[in-house]
Amino acid sequence: MDESLIDALRVAVTANPEQVSLRLHLARLLHKAGDRERADEAVAVVAAVLAVDPRNTDARQLLAMLLAPSDVEVPTPMSGPASAPIDASETSVPGPMQPERDEFDWHAAEFDLSPVSTRDDRFDIERPATRLADVGGMREVKQRIEAAFLAPLRNPELRALYGKSLRGGLLLYGPPGCGKTFLAKALAGELDAGFLSIGIADVLDKWVGASERNLRAAFDAARAAAPCVLFIDELDAIGQRRSQTRGSGLRGVVNELLQEMDGIGAENEGVFVLAATNQPWDVDPALRRPGRLDRTLLVLPPDLEAREAILRDRIAARPAEAIDTRRLANATEGFSGADLAHVVESAAEIALLDSVRTGTARPISVRDLDTAVRAITPSTGPWLESARTVLEFGEDDGTHADLKRYLAQRKRSRR
Repeated sequence: MDESLIDALRVAVTANPEQVSLRLHLARLLHKAGDRERADEAVAVVAAVLAVDPRNTDARQLLAMLLAPSDVEVPTPMSGPASAPIDASETSVPGPMQPERDEFDWHAAEFDLSPVSTRDDRFDIERPATRLADVGGMREVKQRIEAAFLAPLRNPELRALYGKSLRGGLLLYGPPGCGKTFLAKALAGELDAGFLSIGIADVLDKWVGASERNLRAAFDAARAAAPCVLFIDELDAIGQRRSQTRGSGLRGVVNELLQEMDGIGAENEGVFVLAATNQPWDVDPALRRPGRLDRTLLVLPPDLEAREAILRDRIAARPAEAIDTRRLANATEGFSGADLAHVVESAAEIALLDSVRTGTARPISVRDLDTAVRAITPSTGPWLESARTVLEFGEDDGTHADLKRYLAQRKRSRR
């Protein structure tokens, strides 16, 4: 394998991180190299693609190939007298006419038995200072979180009286960029608990059994730091439907996740499991059974109050003239939190370039923000349309009733 070609592709991927084809080509070359270190790097490269685009078919197929169990190979002894090459003729069963040869001393031989990809030290626990009060708008979402977690936790006597269990977790779903991770951190801050976030790149590994060990290590880290919120991002990539993962190592990961989730209420006391996904219909149904992620919460694009709070916060960090954030919030209906951050970033870029051209620094103006709003298409539209298709033509177990109502209201408001 030409190392210079791999190095060149690494540089190209770094310079053009949005080029998915480059990343996948690099992963294939690393896989062909055949050694363990490059195989781990290949998995990490594909995981980075799926973290951004979980439905990328090429990336999913490549990841399934990378994680597929390979034939078991006999370990090659290390250098030394015991590992001297054996003549091919000596591999046959000794017969009466063949010269007697020494038996291979398997006990004295040395083998590379180093553990596979142990990465427990990367699971660092955060202590978020964010509270739910810091989350603008989203009143209904906050009420659901209060009912599911905060009220039972703050009132142990009433919890015992009404038999309210703390078993189970919460699945946040909705369009990308709408604050699911921020909500999870705010909940951890509200509970005065630790916060541990894991994603596909933290869990998946090429070697058989390593992905399950990584997942177990994450739960162990959360247990050791209890009370702790364990946040699983892009759950559809880690907990994908097992009917879609036949022949790949992902089935074992889902099974391990189910076992870890079943520990809630016993050895998982004080561990609150939250998960987020943009594709809830791709999550294995077993993960949403009672005692696991049995509460589902739709996180929609920010409402008017939330949009104004996001815009106000983003603009306050930059030099700007007096901005009517309420008017701007009214003009950005359907924008995600990430879209709103992009609006302010684009407006700042316009002001910066104009300052370079004129040689005089000026603040961000209302005109800059209006120009940015007109140039940006809300990213939530394609997700909502694809969700509508799934709900109309896919299986419906009633889990996504909130999303159905929202889509119906959205359709009526556009008439």
